[in-house]
Amino acid sequence: MDAFEAVRTLLAVRSYQEKPVPDAVVKRIVEAGRLTGSGMNGQPWHFVAVRDREMLKKLGASASSGPYIAQAPLAVVVATDKKSRFGVSDASRAIQSMLITAWADGVGSNWVGFGGMEKARTLLDIPASLDVLAVLPFGYPARAVGKGKKQRKALREVAHNEKYGRPFE
Repeated sequence: MDAFEAVRTLLAVRSYQEKPVPDAVVKRIVEAGRLTGSGMNGQPWHFVAVRDREMLKKLGASASSGPYIAQAPLAVVVATDKKSRFGVSDASRAIQSMLITAWADGVGSNWVGFGGMEKARTLLDIPASLDVLAVLPFGYPARAVGKGKKQRKALREVAHNEKYGRPFE
């Protein structure tokens, strides 16, 4: 699947098969995050890959918006340097890279949380100098997902040509 097709068809997945994500795919996902560009090449991120079932359950219990983390065979916890001026935007870029890479390999995910995930930070012994931006559960979708069936505004509603108000078509 090429990059545009992955972006075009990417959907949130919150229910996963028990099938483990192969080590090679896990490495590709994390490498995609690591290889993402960052402001002034600061690379202010750290990624913690979690496959331990008990820890996944604890992470799921700690995330009010993502209890389904507990059912995923893998989660990648994304932390960023609190002192980094571009930390949130850089780590967000890395998250999108990981989501797209996983999707291209048939693995679904969803972004859980948006900073201040102290319980996850403590559970994983992440230093206080870092902020846990997100927990990304990964796994093969439990049911068929309608690739590409997104409810999105038309391009002309959100994109402009040369100046605001001139539709981009």
